[in-house]
Amino acid sequence: MIHLVRIGDGVAVETVDELAAALARELGESCHVRPHAVDPSFAFDPVRNQYHATAILRAMTSMTEGERLLGIAAVDLYVPIFTFVFGEAQVAGHCAVVSLTRLRQEFYGLAADRRLTSERLVKEALHELGHTYGLRHCHDWSCPMASSTSIERMDLKNRRYCLRCHSTVRASLG
Repeated sequence: MIHLVRIGDGVAVETVDELAAALARELGESCHVRPHAVDPSFAFDPVRNQYHATAILRAMTSMTEGERLLGIAAVDLYVPIFTFVFGEAQVAGHCAVVSLTRLRQEFYGLAADRRLTSERLVKEALHELGHTYGLRHCHDWSCPMASSTSIERMDLKNRRYCLRCHSTVRASLG
């Protein structure tokens, strides 16, 4: 079972509901949306004007009892070795977090495109959840598990795992 939780007040409940439905279709796994949002202010770095993704993951760990927990944030995430991250996950763990900030066209000075943002969110959620199933980055550039260091790379991906990654996820799900 996968639980989804909003990180911060800037994530619409409808966005999380749509993501839960898409993930349930893609993974064949039950997805539930938790009603309350998590306040990420503890992870804010005023120097970077971003939120530390690893700190958010640590806090999420105490919120799970064995189910996978995916946080959807409306804040910009970072880890110290990168300028930004679209998301982060515990490899073979239970928690992952994704950020909507850089998935939105508006971040790049372009007109809003809700459909494109939704598609990017599904891909990034599949990527981070894939890590929780034990997957590493994939060499198949069209697989959601391929590394994305830019939004252009993300747009090249499909919503479906390659055969190798799909097999690993299926085996993990039992």
